[in-house]
Amino acid sequence: MTDWKTKAATLYDGSFRPMVIGGQWVAAQSEEVIEARNPADGTLLATVPRGSKADIDKAVAAARKAFDGPWSKWTPFERQNLLLKIAEKFEAEWETLCLSDTLDMGMPIQRTLGNSRRVLGMLRYYAGQAVAVHGATIPNSFPGEIYSQTVREPVGVVGAIIPWNAPIAGSIWKIGPALATGCTVVLKPSEEASLTVLLIAKLMEEAGLPEGVLNIVTGHGAEAGAALAEHPGVDKIVFTGSTATGQAIARAGTVNLKRVSLELGGKSPVIVCRDADIEKAVPVAAMSVFANSGQICIAGSRLFVAREIHDEFTRRVAEFAANLRIGHGIDADTDIGPIISARQADRIAGYLAAGPNEGAEVLTGGTRAEGEDLTGGHFFHPTVFGGVNDDMSIAREEIFGPVISAMPFDDLDEVVTRANATPYGLAAGIFTTHLGTAHRLAHRIKAGSVWVNMYHAIDPAVPFGGMKMSGYGREGGAEHVEEYLETKAIWINAD
Repeated sequence: MTDWKTKAATLYDGSFRPMVIGGQWVAAQSEEVIEARNPADGTLLATVPRGSKADIDKAVAAARKAFDGPWSKWTPFERQNLLLKIAEKFEAEWETLCLSDTLDMGMPIQRTLGNSRRVLGMLRYYAGQAVAVHGATIPNSFPGEIYSQTVREPVGVVGAIIPWNAPIAGSIWKIGPALATGCTVVLKPSEEASLTVLLIAKLMEEAGLPEGVLNIVTGHGAEAGAALAEHPGVDKIVFTGSTATGQAIARAGTVNLKRVSLELGGKSPVIVCRDADIEKAVPVAAMSVFANSGQICIAGSRLFVAREIHDEFTRRVAEFAANLRIGHGIDADTDIGPIISARQADRIAGYLAAGPNEGAEVLTGGTRAEGEDLTGGHFFHPTVFGGVNDDMSIAREEIFGPVISAMPFDDLDEVVTRANATPYGLAAGIFTTHLGTAHRLAHRIKAGSVWVNMYHAIDPAVPFGGMKMSGYGREGGAEHVEEYLETKAIWINAD
């Protein structure tokens, strides 16, 4: 069994970790840095460059040079082979990648390790897509002997901005389809969790990725992120994060009418019908929120339970929550790791105070978790609120913490109306043993992903994304690759 504490002590030692632009590992032009600290105990892991507009300009220029130059000559087979080599490299270094994520943003190590199938699957799926891009020969009705066809071409330089809550998967969701289609990338990771993204760039370089194809600029969103979003040299911007930031990025994209894909916030409903298998539903409904300490956009934080089973079900969810182990992410038996930062912890604490003030009942949790082993970190007991109504802030607003709001419902029409009464539309869960109920609810819920008798299922071949203010565009599946391609029509007069 891996000794994670010993391995962690050798991975990061507080030293400076440069970013990569045009194949060169560099500091920010300002020479300013950002501290990367372990959210579990506050220790300094490393420092990274505080990139700004000047660094973004340089990175975009490097990406454009690579796109117009050597990278454009790579065949689909060569891009496929590269992605397969990257997948092999990731597989060999998987434990190190996972440990980096756990140290940098707190996700329990068993959860990061468990993502291997998904991440390696994404790389190999995009490798397959690299040789599957094609146009069409189209019969037309134009007079004469006119030949018409379409070709698919890479959109160009892609600007990618990712959040801190899943750096490995978040990075590959952006980089994978770009490499498959022949685009180049400038990626700006969250200032809260940049270390794994830099490690990913290093591994890809070692696997043979040409210089300038992937450029990483670390820095703050208001500086480097904003500069990337509005940069006229970027052909497409793809963003995962908050709805408010997504709106700002969409506006910035109008500077040169660049393509924009957004995967934003959520306040996802989980609907437990009276015929649900309670034994199976309780842990899944609970972990739909408590996984990654609630720091996940698809968290099923609105728990609607049929009135006939509401009291029993919410009691059992609360009991399940109370038995989850809180601790450092590198402890193999940790269920609930730290919150990413003091700022986010304060935000969650505000909602925990607002719930009772608005009339909700704390069934379990409701407080920060403290103890000698938790000193220096930001931890919360997983919380279940009962007595919640739809107008309370805890039921309306995205908390991004380990907090469930439980509410009873009386019939399916009612719960559909209430579940859809939100500006968000990212995900939903349904628990029922009746196939007809599952179909009716799944088709009526306004969400980009609906899971029945399960949650959190994501596969490289299946599209994922939001409706309404949860964004637009899809990641995963053939639809994802389409986001990185232009369609060109070619007409030839054969007369």
